[in-house]
Amino acid sequence: MGFNKVILFAFIVFFCAYSKAQELPPIQNYLPQDYRAENQNWAVSQSPEKLIYVANNKGLLEFNGSAWNFYNSPNESVIRSVKVVGDRVYTGCYKEFGYWQKDVLGVMRYTSISQQIDVKLIEDEEFWNIIDINDQIVFQSLNRIHIYSNKDGSVNTIDPRGTITKIFQVDRSIYFQVLNKGLFRIEFGKNVLITADEIIKSSEIVNLFSTDKDLLILTRANGFYSLQNKKLIKWIIPEEKLLSEVSIYNAIRLRDNSFVLGTISHGLIHLNSQGGLLYQIDQSKGLLNNTVLSLYEDDDDNIWLGLDNGISYINLNSPFKIFNDNMGVLGSVYTSAIHNENLYLGTNQGLFYKKKQSNEDFKFIQGTQGQVWFLENINETLFCGHHSGTFSVDNDRVKKISNVAGTWKINKLKDRPNLLLQGNYDGLYVLKNVNGNWQLRNKIKGFNNSSRYFEIMDNEVFVNHEYNGVFKVTIDSEFLETKDVIIDTTIKGSNSGLIKYDDELLFAYKKGILKYDRLKNKFIKDSLLSTLFEDDEYVSGKMIFDKKNHYLWVFTNSDINFVSQEMLTNTSKINKIPLSKEERNSISGYENVMNFGRKSTYLFGTNSGYITVDIGNLYTKDFQVHVDYITNGSNRRNKEAVKFVNSNLEGTFKSAENNLNISFYAPEFNKFLKPKYQFQLLGIYDDWSDWSESPTAVFENLPFGDYTFNVRSRIGNEVSANTASYFFEIQKPWYFTHTMLAIYVLATILFSIFMHVMYKRYYKKKQQELIEINKKELELTRVQNEREIIGIKNDQLRQEFKVKNKELAASTIELAKKNELLNQIKNQLAKISDIALVKPVIDIIDRNLDHNDNWEMFKEAFDNVDRKFLKKLKKTHPNLSPNDLKLCAYLRLNLSSKEIAPLFNISARSVEIKRYRLRKKLNLQHEENLVNYILEL
Repeated sequence: MGFNKVILFAFIVFFCAYSKAQELPPIQNYLPQDYRAENQNWAVSQSPEKLIYVANNKGLLEFNGSAWNFYNSPNESVIRSVKVVGDRVYTGCYKEFGYWQKDVLGVMRYTSISQQIDVKLIEDEEFWNIIDINDQIVFQSLNRIHIYSNKDGSVNTIDPRGTITKIFQVDRSIYFQVLNKGLFRIEFGKNVLITADEIIKSSEIVNLFSTDKDLLILTRANGFYSLQNKKLIKWIIPEEKLLSEVSIYNAIRLRDNSFVLGTISHGLIHLNSQGGLLYQIDQSKGLLNNTVLSLYEDDDDNIWLGLDNGISYINLNSPFKIFNDNMGVLGSVYTSAIHNENLYLGTNQGLFYKKKQSNEDFKFIQGTQGQVWFLENINETLFCGHHSGTFSVDNDRVKKISNVAGTWKINKLKDRPNLLLQGNYDGLYVLKNVNGNWQLRNKIKGFNNSSRYFEIMDNEVFVNHEYNGVFKVTIDSEFLETKDVIIDTTIKGSNSGLIKYDDELLFAYKKGILKYDRLKNKFIKDSLLSTLFEDDEYVSGKMIFDKKNHYLWVFTNSDINFVSQEMLTNTSKINKIPLSKEERNSISGYENVMNFGRKSTYLFGTNSGYITVDIGNLYTKDFQVHVDYITNGSNRRNKEAVKFVNSNLEGTFKSAENNLNISFYAPEFNKFLKPKYQFQLLGIYDDWSDWSESPTAVFENLPFGDYTFNVRSRIGNEVSANTASYFFEIQKPWYFTHTMLAIYVLATILFSIFMHVMYKRYYKKKQQELIEINKKELELTRVQNEREIIGIKNDQLRQEFKVKNKELAASTIELAKKNELLNQIKNQLAKISDIALVKPVIDIIDRNLDHNDNWEMFKEAFDNVDRKFLKKLKKTHPNLSPNDLKLCAYLRLNLSSKEIAPLFNISARSVEIKRYRLRKKLNLQHEENLVNYILEL
């Protein structure tokens, strides 16, 4: 063993004596930053609605179970006392006393009594205690007592001419102590001395209690005394020595007649009715502070503590009890067991034990340093699975059975009572009972995987490995070696678990809980159990089977669940313990639960000890949920301030006032059973919201209409006896009022008429435009038709022109041919010797060959065909001769030189010469064609 381990072991052994195994009730602490006020809290009281009020250094605190409200002291001094009477909260501070009362809007308003009475307060008078009796409120300062009548507002002042330590109410009487004078009682408005015993004169009285005989007096430093027949008798109690060692500042007697004492530096002491110690709770055991300035028992038997630094309450009757190892000796509890009336805890630091029913210290069992994974009583032997091997446990001693490291679990083998199957870091092993002693027999060959979770089903061993999957291992009948190994890799996951429950094999991982189907030879999803892991509730697949009560335990993010069987229907039922992962303070994957010897009490290991829960007492008596206050604001920013609303009346809000903040509460005070709320807003959100610890609901920009807000609460598995409601209306905006709707209808009718007229005009105008367009189109069509007709006529004229040109050309050619024929005849006649004989014929021929007549006739015909040509030609070329014009006319008819020659009665050569001369007169270039020029002119 190394030096560090020796030191650790010595530390564990040395501090075990301080590891008191007392299971304490739950303690809920509130720091000053939680309630947003000063440290010191001088008095506590409760209203009929179960609201808690605390007198704080800075002002008055109000707590409804979900939220703290703070009200400044009326004169900025320390509030020393508080007492709730009916709907009034009376407080006392420096030179001031009065009461607070909620108005119709739920806002606390302060009324001063001290400023209304005729009694003048003395210098530095401060009011430390308030008592109500017979419609009278008694305010006590260190110098005087003022008795205020609620009926007529009168005040009776008692001045004992000494320092009043405290005022007490016993039954229907008021007592007070004056230092160095004794104990007095107020009778008919006067102070009457009860006892002037030297002990009373010199010892400060903390409180008085009634007994069958007379008075029981508790002093600050000298313990209890009984006042019988005006004689003071010491009450000797079992914890007399304890009381002599502490300074008691205040005390109360509870309804069960036990006593709770608040001390200056030793926290809280709880004594039974006979003076025996039940609890001593100080800072080391969970309180915020060891100085208890005030004590109060509320309607649900919770003890409220006003501390020198903070506020606490203790759930004395809670089904939960807590053992915290504040010294860190035990460590994280992985497993637990009860054997031979001893309670054993297996932790990450070793094995510890104590007597089950005692409050003695847990003791470390030597030789068990290191992690303890497993504790179970099998066949009257307590087995301990340890990081270093396997042990059997006998009271405060252990005996090592196996040195194989890392024993996760040990299981019985069916029909083999002398054999046990053991799962280790490196596989499966077999233990054998030889002559009453268990010893390691063998390792099962062929399987070397870590076997933290394994179960035996139908001669097969199922082993869960969170990273590889689930192995199905077939082993020979002697449990020596494997015959077959099949792995299902489809189901695996971190912190997954495997267990046998009701002869069914269950596998749990983040996707749900699966059940093994023997027929299909695979795991299938269990629809009922898988609901436990819905909505991100999965934390761990660790499952534990309580064989005694037949419960299957499953751990989720919000709850601890146990599955039970309904006796009548034989169906499974899921029961919930509302203990969240944070509250149970356990390590995921190493959760553990053990029946604590009583049927309904179970132990759950935590990181620093354990919690016990009486599941048979997990009920909540009927409780109510209330609407606290309602604030309403405009949807126009910076236009209207947020204002409070009377929650007792039906609300009516303007359309712009459609933002509501509704606060509600269920005044129940339990550390582990905190109220959760669910609400709906009928009219827009008809479905219930999810359960939440938030005590407010915010609705913004609500449309106009009628609404009903409903809220209910749940504590543990119980739902509030009532559903709190608030009815309100968001009015229609001005533009949706009846007047405006009538205006809208009238405007719609007028607009419809206007639009009808406008549309009529519009369509009439469109019709006229269409008529005009049609007229224009018709005119355009007519013009186009006329143009087409003109074009056709022009085409016809051109065609006629071409025909006439052809006819003219043909006539001209015929004329030329005739002239040529006449010339030939004339030439032949001229050859006759008797010229006189043929002269008349020659004259006739000459007359027919008269070119001028032919030209005039041709010109007239040519002008009829192309009348503009000759004029345009003369105008363009005025220097042309008549013969040139003739030639141009013949060329216009596209006649060749050969065809033109007879017309001039010249040779074709002469025509060419004429053409050449004509070109010059026309100033044509060499490359220009004469005929083309004349044709294009």
